[in-house]
Amino acid sequence: MHKVARVRMSGMAGRDRNDRKPQAGPAPTEPILREAALTHLARFGTTRAGLIRVLDRRVDRWAQRVEADPETVSAQVSLGRAAARVVADKLVEAGTVDDAAYAASRARNLARAGRSRLAVKAHLQARGVASELVREAVPDDPDTELAAALAFARRRRIGPFRREEPDQAAALKELGTMARAGYSREVANTALRMDAEEATDRINRARQP
Repeated sequence: MHKVARVRMSGMAGRDRNDRKPQAGPAPTEPILREAALTHLARFGTTRAGLIRVLDRRVDRWAQRVEADPETVSAQVSLGRAAARVVADKLVEAGTVDDAAYAASRARNLARAGRSRLAVKAHLQARGVASELVREAVPDDPDTELAAALAFARRRRIGPFRREEPDQAAALKELGTMARAGYSREVANTALRMDAEEATDRINRARQP
């Protein structure tokens, strides 16, 4: 009987521990958010806007966990969000966060991975890169676009990298695949009709420093 009671009590204690909210910790002040920012930047590249989003989420998680009256929480959230922007701006001033460098590096890597110019621009804009920096990072370069299209074709095993010659329906399907990825009809046709050796050579040259 006592053993059954202990098992029940143990089960209830386990449920209590699982139901307990995580500790909120101290309010998100500037020093705390700076430490969080540096930890994030040690692992990920990002923009000023992206870093602010990361820090804002940290502030929001604190607000969800803390046990205090709503007015106090709201005031601390406002202070935390303001501190997040101060932290981001100081890191920009220090050169630790550099939107232009991030955009250039990200654009280069995405193109090498087979992302079209349109897709790269959309990716950078979604991460808060300013329009002028996007234009600088993603110039209208036909060679880069064709190499990216070929990398995309290789990943999808179409065009020069298909296993067998397609019929008309399959060829149209390949064109549709390229179009949905953001490639123009002209670029798609050039990429899909290229022989495998030349296509591979172009991809490799595009990946050289």
